[in-house]
Amino acid sequence: MTTPIVRRTSNQSGQSKKPERANSLLLASRRFAAWAAEITLVVTSGLIPFGIGVYANSRSDLNRVPLNPVLVVTQRAIARPLALPVSYGIPNVAWPTNILWTIALLAPVTLSWWQLYLLAKTGSTIPKRWLKVRVVNEQGTPPGLGAVVIREGVGRWTVPISIAYLLWRYSFAFPNLGLFTFLSLLIIVGEGIGLPSRRRRRALHDQLAGTYTIDALLASNRQAQSAGGNDQAEEWQQGEELAAAQTNQSPNLWRRIQQNPNLTLFGVGLTSMTAVLATLIGTQVYIQIQQSQRATEKINRQQFDELRNQLNSNSGATNEQRQSAILAMGGLNDPQSIKFLADLLVSETNPNLLDTIQQALTTIGPQAIPELKNKNQFLVGELESVGSTATQERELRQGQLQRNQRTINKILSVYSGKIEGVDLSSTQLGQSGTPRSSLFNLVLDNIDLSGVKLKSANLNQASLKGSRFRGVGEDGRWDTYDDAIADLSQAQLQQANLTDANLSRVLMNRTDLSRATLNRANLSNARLFEAKLNSTQLVGADLRNAVLEKASLTGADLGDAKLNEANLYAARLGRVTAIGTQLSFANLTNTDWQGADLSGAYLDRANLSNANLSATRLTGAVLRSAQMENVNLQNADLSLADLRGANVVGADFKGAILAPSKQDPADQFVQTPDLGSVSAVVQGVDFSQAKNLDAKQLAYICTQGGIHPRCP
Repeated sequence: MTTPIVRRTSNQSGQSKKPERANSLLLASRRFAAWAAEITLVVTSGLIPFGIGVYANSRSDLNRVPLNPVLVVTQRAIARPLALPVSYGIPNVAWPTNILWTIALLAPVTLSWWQLYLLAKTGSTIPKRWLKVRVVNEQGTPPGLGAVVIREGVGRWTVPISIAYLLWRYSFAFPNLGLFTFLSLLIIVGEGIGLPSRRRRRALHDQLAGTYTIDALLASNRQAQSAGGNDQAEEWQQGEELAAAQTNQSPNLWRRIQQNPNLTLFGVGLTSMTAVLATLIGTQVYIQIQQSQRATEKINRQQFDELRNQLNSNSGATNEQRQSAILAMGGLNDPQSIKFLADLLVSETNPNLLDTIQQALTTIGPQAIPELKNKNQFLVGELESVGSTATQERELRQGQLQRNQRTINKILSVYSGKIEGVDLSSTQLGQSGTPRSSLFNLVLDNIDLSGVKLKSANLNQASLKGSRFRGVGEDGRWDTYDDAIADLSQAQLQQANLTDANLSRVLMNRTDLSRATLNRANLSNARLFEAKLNSTQLVGADLRNAVLEKASLTGADLGDAKLNEANLYAARLGRVTAIGTQLSFANLTNTDWQGADLSGAYLDRANLSNANLSATRLTGAVLRSAQMENVNLQNADLSLADLRGANVVGADFKGAILAPSKQDPADQFVQTPDLGSVSAVVQGVDFSQAKNLDAKQLAYICTQGGIHPRCP
């Protein structure tokens, strides 16, 4: 590296010390301001469309569409390293939200690359140009795209954030995102300040890319002086902006390689020898492992053949010998023995041997589930083929299926908490509604079923009280990406008992839970898109932030349930009992509550736009600041309901009861407001654009502080 020669007099050197220091401080502050402006522009370009998208998703009554696959992939890619919880499946959002969130993803990326292009070609981004800051290479020209990618992508962001991530990931702070953000900013700012050198500070990203940050204003002034014929000013510019920055700086890696070819050759040779040695050792280890596996498989085949011959009906072995052979075969725990035992479970008729076969398969554990699942589906197909008429063939197949179901039931019970990833999709484990089907009932009370795949499985009338369908992953922390979450989408759970079950974040799209019992169950953040919950018991259930879009809850009991911030867009809730239910901030757009009982329910700040609340009972309900545009309140009972702050534009009050009536002694659950607060239930509410208000309703509104053009 050649350093430009600088000619200075002693007077020039002495006079320049204080201005140099002042200019350095001024340049550092402008560098930081430019960097902050660049980050603000990028972040704002994403936050604005994202925020508008969130608003549109919560307020819009437009049709829902699946989330853009690019957004889904991006979400999961970000969630995994940051230990964020992610629900399985693709959520549905309002169509404007889909577009806006896609823009929120693409805009920051586009703006970032545009800034990198400007920096590479001109040496300045727009904020740097405003603040007279320029980045140059050793020749004093714009650095080029390659240097800029190394400077910004590697030096400024990748290295600091990687250090911050490793410190955060393996410390007590994990998974606190606030601390990770703070630590990242601290290291990024520290890297930008630069390491102290003899003459000036130079940041790591500048050192990696071989670039220098200079004062563009000072440089342009000196260029103007140079154009006027001032030779000393020209020499000053070279020394001040490049020579001083280059002096005592370590050469970059490529320059070191050029200067030390022998050392480089030695390093390459050493690396090559190490790689060859590692390959040889790895190959030998692999060969030994393969030989051991082949030897083990050969021994197992021999043992399997001997045991199979002993279990042959013509072998003459006693029942005790056959039982010993079955248990020994279960100890082999290889695919051929598992398949043989699963087949034997179907074909054997001796009760004692059947118990032994079940015991052997239970000893094998979850590894036996795939083969048992195949037999289960085969037997279900056989039952369907023989029809529903009670025949000897049907009874035989039904008995074989029940033995298969009991074995699966026992394995799941014994290996509770150790069955994550077990696939029981489309398996028949519940009541089929056929004669004698009641001989088997799936009982998995207080069992850990975290991570089990039960998609489209039949679990009708199963007892799953207190069972857990979600557990912590390898990191031992809740609400992180590796949480073990079961998949119950499209499963049949009619009349199942899930009292006190943990179904938080579980995927239950289009699941049939009709007449099921889910009292006090934890369904927070669960996905129940188009689920069937007709006549389901959900008393005291936790459904906060759950997704119930287009779900059917007709006749369900939601008494004292928590549905705060839940999404029930277009859900059917006719004749629902929701006494004291918490629905604050819930999305209830386009919902149908006809004939429901919402006495004492909390609907404050809920979105009820275009909802059908005709013939509902809302006595004592809290509707403060609720969005009730175009809501149908025909014949609804709103006596003692608190409507303060509600938006009732376009709401239909035909036949609605507003005036408080004498309380029914049987309705002690409704807390009657104090007499002083009765007159405030509509105080300040603007009924100017409400529909079908009769004279009695207007009289009550006007006397109780409501607003209407016809009020005196």
